[in-house]
Amino acid sequence: MSDIDALPIVRTVPDLRAVVRDWRRQGFSVGFVPTMGALHEGHLGLVAEALKRADRVAASVFVNPTQFAAHEDLGTYPRQEARDAELLVGAGCHLMWAPTADQMYPAGFATRVEVGGPSQGLETDFRPHFFGGVAVVVAKLLNQVQADVAVFGEKDYQQLMVVRRMAADLDIPTEIVGSPTARDGWGLALSSRNAYLNEGQLEIARRLNGVLAQAGAQAATGRPLAAVEKDAHAALLKAGFERIDYVAIRRADDLAPFAGTVDAPARILAAAWIGRTRLIDNLAV
Repeated sequence: MSDIDALPIVRTVPDLRAVVRDWRRQGFSVGFVPTMGALHEGHLGLVAEALKRADRVAASVFVNPTQFAAHEDLGTYPRQEARDAELLVGAGCHLMWAPTADQMYPAGFATRVEVGGPSQGLETDFRPHFFGGVAVVVAKLLNQVQADVAVFGEKDYQQLMVVRRMAADLDIPTEIVGSPTARDGWGLALSSRNAYLNEGQLEIARRLNGVLAQAGAQAATGRPLAAVEKDAHAALLKAGFERIDYVAIRRADDLAPFAGTVDAPARILAAAWIGRTRLIDNLAV
């Protein structure tokens, strides 16, 4: 265990559980915020939400290798543990859980976690490895911390649905809470990967939210979804995005497709590329 400005940083499961057990002995409820570090205001908002719901809050900082494909940015993903610790102290967090890859995936690790349902389509069509990696690491994190409540951002909406399904199916008692997407003054969803963008690319990125809002408004009027999605795809290309992985309107509760028009609470979700940077976003319809 180490300490930066009074924030305990633990790196082994026994140390983590010792701290949480002590909190429990004192009668404290426990909240948890899982992150991959490179923290920004969106992450700190998740900590604030957890603090509303629990007496003590732990945040994990772990860049999970199992959710990256070989061609993706695992090696260059921003890492800034000391800065993350400072930000967590300022946000009122009580513990950083910062395990190594060997601690999370020791020699001989051979378990997979597969979640169907909301994992189908969208991200899985383009990153088939992704939710398997997310599911196994989140299952481990929830079991390690054993918190009363865990807070996830709605920016990764499909991920939130997958985690909720997994927790329910595996009888994990932690309550899974979604927190609204944090955005900058132009409506761009905050993301650690935004650091990859130059000024010109940021200008393009800030158009994503507006295109989705317009498409969502059209869908809400009962316009056929195939036409809405096609027009939104074209609008994103016109806005300057170089490639669109998907733009789709799905049921909000389980991400199942609609038959043709919106007839229940819905979500519009998109993934689009600017240069080598892939951005995702979503809005309620």
